[in-house]
Amino acid sequence: MVVIMLAIHCSLFMSVAQAQPKQRRNQQTTQKAQQGQQQQGQQGNGMTQRMRIQYPTAADMPEDVVWRRDIYREINLNDEENAGLYYPVEPIGKQMNLFTYIFKLALAGYIPVYEYNLDGNEVLESTAKVEMKSILDNYHIFYEDNGGKLKVDNSDIPSQEVMKYYLKESAYYDQGNATFHIKPLALCPIMMREDDFGGEATQYPLFWVKYSDLEPFLSRQTVMTSNVNNAAVMSMDDYFTLNKYKGKIYKTNNMLGKTLAQIAGGDSTKLSDEQKRIEAELEAFKNNIFGDKLKRDSLDSVADTKADVKTKTKKERRTKTKTEKASKSKSSSSSSSPAAARVSVRRQRH
Repeated sequence: MVVIMLAIHCSLFMSVAQAQPKQRRNQQTTQKAQQGQQQQGQQGNGMTQRMRIQYPTAADMPEDVVWRRDIYREINLNDEENAGLYYPVEPIGKQMNLFTYIFKLALAGYIPVYEYNLDGNEVLESTAKVEMKSILDNYHIFYEDNGGKLKVDNSDIPSQEVMKYYLKESAYYDQGNATFHIKPLALCPIMMREDDFGGEATQYPLFWVKYSDLEPFLSRQTVMTSNVNNAAVMSMDDYFTLNKYKGKIYKTNNMLGKTLAQIAGGDSTKLSDEQKRIEAELEAFKNNIFGDKLKRDSLDSVADTKADVKTKTKKERRTKTKTEKASKSKSSSSSSSPAAARVSVRRQRH
């Protein structure tokens, strides 16, 4: 009997011992899977959730907007409005220019970069991602490979040669809150490199980077916005969000898929006129979202004139009525005054 009881207890103990580790293994597997997904999400986005809360970004563009126009601009860093993105050429402490910052983020794997196609059309998808090692090799940028980890010294980063950027932005009307916005979508640094014979510098667009991937990091870097007041600084994110940059339009999304240079046929005057026309269209749409202001002002002035005429007519009628009443009262008083002066005389008998 004792042997039977011991056998029963051992079998129960063995079943429990086998069930408990299996449950724990399932829990551990689930936790590891969740941690792996979180790490992949953090690596894909480049930032942890805590960092995103600490450095908030502007709201994304809604997908169901009723009006939108995609614009491509060429940002020249020689222009005064954009010069803050170029300096300092080499990092000074934690302060660095835009290209050095993008370069370091991409090299560390915080943000992905995408291939620049020869037709100029960006493909910001996983199929178009490009490794930084291939970029370093293609443009002869010196680096050290320490077991698969790439290292580039600050003096070897070609930030001095990056004098321009291609910027894609989207001007849209958000019907949800009845507002007009211009949202940067992508950036492409352009390296200006001279040949061995010292001729005119050749443009080399390096890669595309999504602004949404770059945006959280730009909140941590500042840019100087004035040559006179060196205390006038703002974050790079605010600089782009507030559209403080200046650039000429070289392309818009159109059904023909042509750039403005192709539309102008190589005529610089026609190209300039086309750029001014597009800028005027954007400004006109922005200012006339709620109707033409000049027409509203003219209609308001007509309404005010009509109101003034009505008021003036009413005043004239009141004045005329008062005058008529006054004249009537005068005539009645003049007609009644002789009657009041009549005196009856009685005859006296003698």
